[in-house]
Amino acid sequence: MKIATWNVNGIRARQSQVLEWIERERPDVLCLQEIKATSEQVPAALCEMEGYWCYWHGAPRGYSGVALQVRKEFCPTQPCFAHPDFDFENRIVTAEVGGVTIASIYVPNGGKDFPAKLRFLDAMSAYARVFSATKKPLVLCGDLNVARLEIDVHPKERSPRFTGQTPGERAWFADLLAQGFVDVARELDPQNEGLFTWWPPWRSMRARNIGWRLDYIIASESLARTVSSCEVRAAFGTSDHAPVVAQFSALQ
Repeated sequence: MKIATWNVNGIRARQSQVLEWIERERPDVLCLQEIKATSEQVPAALCEMEGYWCYWHGAPRGYSGVALQVRKEFCPTQPCFAHPDFDFENRIVTAEVGGVTIASIYVPNGGKDFPAKLRFLDAMSAYARVFSATKKPLVLCGDLNVARLEIDVHPKERSPRFTGQTPGERAWFADLLAQGFVDVARELDPQNEGLFTWWPPWRSMRARNIGWRLDYIIASESLARTVSSCEVRAAFGTSDHAPVVAQFSALQ
């Protein structure tokens, strides 16, 4: 099972890139965030992509929104797409595929309403705890807007005062993983000091690789043991975020 996630920073601006990327990667499950469009505004070529079950959870005011696509060859029966109770501003959609629940998530950045971000994170942790307690596999994908560790931010960008790097946010992340989940990319590449997924869109920060790691594939331990690769496609696309792609052998 190949799972891919990408904060596209505007699906209408990135339509051709998304189609090119899907053709190149052929993911079994595709999670998109920050689509910045209502469901009705999603380009027709993406709304019902050939070979995929598509679900667009468009943002009413056009600034957040998430999507989830499942390849029909991998999952012949249309999955049930759903939203946990804590969803707001159209920031999460889930689907069960082959007994595994997969979530596409766009956590609020917290710059304008930090308490709302903390409430969302706490609710997501409680949601994950149910899966851990019942031993049901779960994969959380997307832009979590938290740089988990100090190594996940370039030294020029590090500050515990910055939203996304505060001690409380990092404590939340540690608590989530302690419930029986694995940060797949960091597990496979623990010492990489240049493993970033987002770059400030100024002063050639991306070209200089001065960034943060905000986009994740977080998997239940049982699933994480089957991961053979998890890579950031840092050179692809014009979004300020890069795609992340993981290959699991738990499902074929």
